[in-house]
Amino acid sequence: MALDKVPRKVGIVGYGRLGQSLVSHLLTQGPELGLELVFVWNRDPGRMVGSVPLSLQLQNLATLGERHPDLVVEVAHPKIIHESGAEILRHASLLVGSPSALADQATERQLLEASRRWSHAVFVARGALWGIDDITRLDEAGGLQSLRVTMATHPDGFRLEGPLATAHSTGPRTVLYEGPVRGLCPFAPRNSNTMAAAALAAPSLGFDRVIGVLVADSSLKDMHVVDVELSGPPGSTGQRFAVYTHRENPAAPGAVTGSATVTTFWRSLLGCCQLPSKPGIHFC
Repeated sequence: MALDKVPRKVGIVGYGRLGQSLVSHLLTQGPELGLELVFVWNRDPGRMVGSVPLSLQLQNLATLGERHPDLVVEVAHPKIIHESGAEILRHASLLVGSPSALADQATERQLLEASRRWSHAVFVARGALWGIDDITRLDEAGGLQSLRVTMATHPDGFRLEGPLATAHSTGPRTVLYEGPVRGLCPFAPRNSNTMAAAALAAPSLGFDRVIGVLVADSSLKDMHVVDVELSGPPGSTGQRFAVYTHRENPAAPGAVTGSATVTTFWRSLLGCCQLPSKPGIHFC
């Protein structure tokens, strides 16, 4: 029986701040780690000019199979996962940097079907979610009853759509949304990835029962704050197991991605390259 293939050739989809960091790491550290960058794609190819070698610039995402990647890393926008995620899985395993895309049930189903059909893995980066493995273990043991994730940052750090795009801060700290994560992801696709990761980590609750809270806080000019609150069912004495974590992630003013998340994502990429390409959704 053949061993599962370990990713070595890596393609990057998206060349924003996070994509640029990953490309830099792969070009400078990749060779000694046994990793080869085989392409970089960006919706605006002009952004790659002068910084990405011409031979690595992929002009048409539909032709990525010609580069024979083992792992494709999406760090662009949930739309890429909606539109091209299943097709990417035909050629390679996929590291999803925009897990908010999976709040769409059709997209999640398509990814899982493609993953099984082509025997490629769907990896989800831990990102800014602290304690994701503990959440998963507790959920698998039937010990998770509620999970709530609050993300707060300066109003300039939000990229909101639909009805949330017209939401205005009414004071120094304003709750823009509070409710099921599934209802938030379509309107805050770039600000709900931590909450989406939590929903995927706790499938017994999922996108409909994990609660997401989005807070605009004018005092957080250079920081993203993520609070995670979870509890289990009441025991024989009526008391509940409960955990609360508070994470402060430095971020440039107006930035969507915090500094620590950039470092964490690189570690997730390296983790993917050590894992077998098994069908299904896996955290790294």
